[in-house]
Parts: sequence; C-alpha cells; structure tokens
Amino acid sequence: MSQQFDVIVIGAGPGGYIAAIRAAQLGLKTACIDEWKNATGGPAPGGTCTNVGCIPSKALLQSSEHYEHAAKHFGDHGIGVKGLSLDVAKMIGRKDDVVKQNNDGILYLFKKNKVTFFHGTGSFVGGTADAWQVQVGEQVLTGKQVVVATGSSARALPGVPFDEDKVLSNDGALRIGAVPKKLGLIGAGVIGLEMGSVWRRLGAEVTVLEGLPTFLGAVDEQIAREAQKAFVKQGLKIELGVKVGEIKTSRKGVSVAWTNAKGEAQTLEVDKLIVSIGRVPNTAGLNPEAVGLKLDERGAILVDADCRSSVPGIWAVGDVVRGPMLAHKAEEEGVAVAERIAGQHGHVDFNLIPWVIYTSPEIAWVGQTEQQLKAAGRAYKAGTFPFLANGRARALGDTTGMVKFLADAKTDEILGVHIVGPMASELIAEACVAMAFRASAEDIARICHAHPSLSESTKEAALAVDKRTLNF
Repeated sequence: MSQQFDVIVIGAGPGGYIAAIRAAQLGLKTACIDEWKNATGGPAPGGTCTNVGCIPSKALLQSSEHYEHAAKHFGDHGIGVKGLSLDVAKMIGRKDDVVKQNNDGILYLFKKNKVTFFHGTGSFVGGTADAWQVQVGEQVLTGKQVVVATGSSARALPGVPFDEDKVLSNDGALRIGAVPKKLGLIGAGVIGLEMGSVWRRLGAEVTVLEGLPTFLGAVDEQIAREAQKAFVKQGLKIELGVKVGEIKTSRKGVSVAWTNAKGEAQTLEVDKLIVSIGRVPNTAGLNPEAVGLKLDERGAILVDADCRSSVPGIWAVGDVVRGPMLAHKAEEEGVAVAERIAGQHGHVDFNLIPWVIYTSPEIAWVGQTEQQLKAAGRAYKAGTFPFLANGRARALGDTTGMVKFLADAKTDEILGVHIVGPMASELIAEACVAMAFRASAEDIARICHAHPSLSESTKEAALAVDKRTLNF
C-alpha cells in the first residue's frame, strides 16, 4: 500500500530540505526524497551546494587562503615559517569532513522535524490533483502536494564531456589530487573564479578563457574593474572575448585551441581544464511527462511568480526553475512554497537577493548596478569608500577594494550596494536589511558603526553619496 503524505519534496538541496522542514513545522506530514550518495553509498542530502558546490568550495578556499598567508604574508606580521609544506590529500580530506558534517546535520534536522526521508531517485508515475504518485526505489508514495527541487548540473562544452580527470566540472575541480602545474579555466563565472583562486594560491599557473568581451558582466562595472585588477595582480591570466575551438585530451593533459579578441589563433596547453560555462536544470529521471509538467526551452520547469507549476498541486523551486541559481534563493522559495501550501502568504523579493563571489577579494552585491540604472534612465547618486582608508582593513593587511552605494537622486532610497574587498560576503547583509526596509543612504550614514570595523566602510560609502565622507 502506498504511503500517504501531505507534501512530498523531491530533492534535498537547499530548496528541497528547507521546504520539507518548513512544511513539517507547519504540521504537514512530509516526505523528502534525495538520491545523492556519499563515498560508502549512504545518503548525502544537501544537493550540489553541500556536496560539490558552496560548502566544499569554501572549505578549500579557506585552506588555500591559510596556505597563501603562510607562504607570502606571515612575514609581514613578524611570523617566520620554515619548511612550509602542502598535503593536498589532507586538505581534500578536511573538505570531505566538512561536507559530511553538513550531510549529517540535514539528516538530523529531518529526524528532529519528523520529515520522512527516502534515499533514491524520485520519479513521477502519475496521479491526479491531491493524489500525485512518486516512485522511489520499489516504493510508490502518494502526496497531496509535491515540491520539485532537483537542482542543476554543470553544462559541458558540446562534444567535450566531463571525464573528471582532465576535463573537469565543479565536481572534479574539488577532487584534484595534486596541484597542477598549469590549470585552464573556460568561463570566468563564479565557480571558475573560485576554483581558479584555490589552485592559484596553491601554486598552479592559471589561465582563464572567457567568451564575453567584459569581465563579470553582471557585476557593477566599477567593482568588476577593481576585481579584475586584483586578480591579475595575484597572477591569474584572464583573456576576454575569446572563441574556444578544438579541445584535445591526452595522457599528458589538455590542449585548447582558441582565438583571442584580435582574431589571433592561440593554443593553451594545461594539465587540467575546468569548464565553467553555466549550469542546466536537472530533470533527468524525474519523468515530468507522467503528470504533464511543462518545461521551457532550457529544460527548466515552468512556474509562476509563486513557484506554482502548470499542474495543480505541483510546485518547483531553486535551480530547476527561472531566476538565479543561488542556494539562498532556493531556500527562500522553499520556505515560501511550504507556507503557501499551508495557507499562509509566503514571500520572496527577487530584487533583494544578494550575490557573492568568494574569491580574494570577495565580491558581493545586492540591488541594481550603475549600468542598469543608466539603461533605465533613473537619476541616481553614487558614493564609494576604499578599504585602503579603513583602519580595520589596514590592521588585517587586506585593503583591496571598496564599498559602493547607489541611491535615488531625489528620495535618497538605496538602489544598490556593491562591495569588493575583505569579508564582502558578510558586509552585504546590512545592505539587504536596509533595502528591505527601503532605507535611504542617509539612514545608514546616521547609524553608529563599531570602530574599528570593516563595516565602517559601509557607513562611509553611504556618507559619500552626499559627498561628506569623514575618513577619505
């Protein structure tokens, strides 16, 4: 006999496991299905984010940052290091431990919140409104409501599949067993820059090939220029406006034929090649045809603004639907859907979703960029403050970058905040809160910020909107 649930969630990534927990908190009998496996074949909930994305990449970024500090910067603090060595296997092992802690944490949260977990692939087998059937293994579950949260997969270059040995996705890039002498990156996006930063810090010679003529086109142009300057200074070789041609793998490595922005033919010889050209919605094995679930031309599930699909009682969230492929966006959608199912009024403001690139310097932003405001013809004021003039940044020894505020020219409402520099990922939260309450730049400028702190740069940038910074 089929097990009956109020809500079945397919996928236990950030959108799925959060949706399941919130639904259970609201008194709904909830099941969550996930197919990720750990090294021993056991369950590994958390999706791409926990297993081969956000969490492991940050673990390696932290390890590689420690190594670079010891190798290049400890001397500035009067700390001498002799016989510095690198154990890549141990570094990867620590990363794996961090991932497992997060996997186990999600399983604990399921148990705590009385979510029934099923390990396997969830596939639609049919049903009608209020009675959808989802198969997992030999079992068929019946749910009144189903939330699809199956995430996304790395996009491969046409004709160049990932072998995770020489040609790597984000998965393989997190499992490189030794520092490659030469590393190639196709795509200067978030994943590419973060992985490039890890292996560059550990000693690899890294070359980035980007098809677009501009660097980080989604980022505010002034911030992107500052970031590019910092990355080049660190040793990243960044080529823009390139056309990638034939890619050949051999026992020695990978050969990439490419043409630069001037139309000149080039060849890049590397030991490993990371391909980071975006991600595609993951619906493999879902069998959406069984319930008439409509997909768009990218393979994403079509949903409305509230994450309702074309089929009554079936919802979808996260990377498998429209919008930015960000873990925290998926989480917010997951909570909102669970609350809507329970008769509440879930809400997600897509204009206030922060973006972060965890390189060094970090890049973070929320709201509109200067180029977007210009394109819209909106009158605005801008204010910037460099970390070079911040006392805490000087003490840290990391003064790269700035904070930038954009505010409406008449009302002074904050329209966008953009940061490149130390701890940008943490500093951006203040901007999110301020913008959620439609604060003005003057509001931030009038709030007392602790001294010395990096957050003082946020206050100073807000002051700069009115051309009255105090420390620059």
